[in-house]
Order: sequence, then C-alpha cells, then structure tokens
Amino acid sequence: MAVPKKKTSKSRKNMRRSHLALGKNPMTECPKCGEMMRPHHVCASCGTYKKREVVKKEAAKNA
Repeated sequence: MAVPKKKTSKSRKNMRRSHLALGKNPMTECPKCGEMMRPHHVCASCGTYKKREVVKKEAAKNA
C-alpha cells in the first residue's frame, strides 16, 4: 500500500483545491416575460419552457 513520505501541508492541499470553487449560476432572459431564469429550466415567473406553457401560473397570481 502506498504511504506518503511526508505530510501534505495545508497550503499545498488548498492550492491543489483552488480550482474546485463553485462559480456563479448562469442566468438567461426568459423570451416570454423577460425575467431572469436558469437555462434549460422552467421560468419561475410565467411557467414557460421553450416558449410553451408547461406550468399554469394564473391560479397562483389570482390567489
């Protein structure tokens, strides 16, 4: 079994992991309502996906 000869320092360990940080979520503009939404997801404000209504949002607006 392979055993490291020396302890990996905190600095070296963190430098190795520096590129693993999460980036910003990509956002696009909804073609129907203009709100910002995640790409390839249903729009939270109008309920459309690829210019088709998939979730009825009228009941929630009137309530």
